[in-house]
Parts: sequence; C-alpha cells; structure tokens
Amino acid sequence: MTVGKFITFEGIDGAGKSTHLAFAADFLRARGRQVVVTREPGGTPLGEKLRELLLQEKMHLETEALLMFAARREHLALLIEPALARGDWVISDRFTDASFAYQGGGRNLALDKLEVLERWVHPRLQPDLTLLFDVPLEVARQRLDATRELDKFEQEKADFFAATRREYLRRAAAFPQRFRVIDSTRPIPEIHAELENILSGI
Repeated sequence: MTVGKFITFEGIDGAGKSTHLAFAADFLRARGRQVVVTREPGGTPLGEKLRELLLQEKMHLETEALLMFAARREHLALLIEPALARGDWVISDRFTDASFAYQGGGRNLALDKLEVLERWVHPRLQPDLTLLFDVPLEVARQRLDATRELDKFEQEKADFFAATRREYLRRAAAFPQRFRVIDSTRPIPEIHAELENILSGI
C-alpha cells in the first residue's frame, strides 16, 4: 500500500493560511486523494482539551511547550500516523514548525530544548511539504477578526509576532526541500493558482 503524504500549513496569526486550507483539500480530493484535515493543537479528543488550555490559560513557557508536544504525540498516534499508513493525505493546520516559531521565536525558549522534544515525539516523521503563508505584521494584525475574543497568542504584542515570523522564515531557509513560502498579501485567485501548481508536483 502506498504511504500517504503529510502537508502542513504554517504562518503567524492573521497570515491567511486557514482561508486556503479547505481549497487545498478540495483540490487534492478532486484529483482522487483521500484527504484528512486536522489542526494543532488539537486533532484528537485529548488534543482538543489541551488546545483549550494552551490557547486560554497562562502557564510557564516550558509547560506550554511540553503540552504542545504532548498533544502532538497523541495526534500522531491516533490520527496522523494511521492515516498516512492507510495511504491518505493529511493536511494539518500547524505542526512542529509552529512550536519553533511561537515558543522558540516568539517566547524565546531555547531551540535545543525544542529539538530534543522533536526527536522524541516524531524522530522519523517530517512533513512532505510545509506551506508557509507569509505577510507583513501590519497586514496580519488587520486580518484578525475584531468581532471575536482573541486567544492568548493573538493578543501578543508586535515584537512577539516579529520574532515568530523571523523564526518561521529562518526554518524555511534551513529546510528548503520541504518549505514553500507563499506571499499571502496577493489576491486569493493568485494564491490558489500557486497552490495548484505546488500540489500538482508532489
């Protein structure tokens, strides 16, 4: 049986990645792929409970990172790994790059600690493709929905998101074989055309 593909969507809050995730899933399904769409933190019953804690409760930085990876281990064991083994394609709204960007870049947690957790939780699995939706900070902030209550990450200051974005771009440069950086300031039809081209090639 053919092993499926693992695609992750990344970007700072307000970058627009969620807008394009459903389009990508529909495009792949139209090409005959079985597609599982999921998110982090979350993706499993336990993961969704941890998501509520992580997005709302203040906690020690290392506690936050450990809980992120605890939710990820459950996510991998119960959803991602079985789906890939079936030959399904998995699209996840965030994965480990988000931990490096948010906890490492934004919160300044030592990257070597995150690397240890990464090797422990998924030593042999990396995304086949990571789509990084990139926008300037001022654009991202304008896109956040002012009609809803923002979670604790969305409420962070500009310097937090600047550091988060820098770490995302650093990782994209460090792992060019799997990252594609998408200029998310462009019109949606242009972005969708680029996504079709990228997804057709994997």
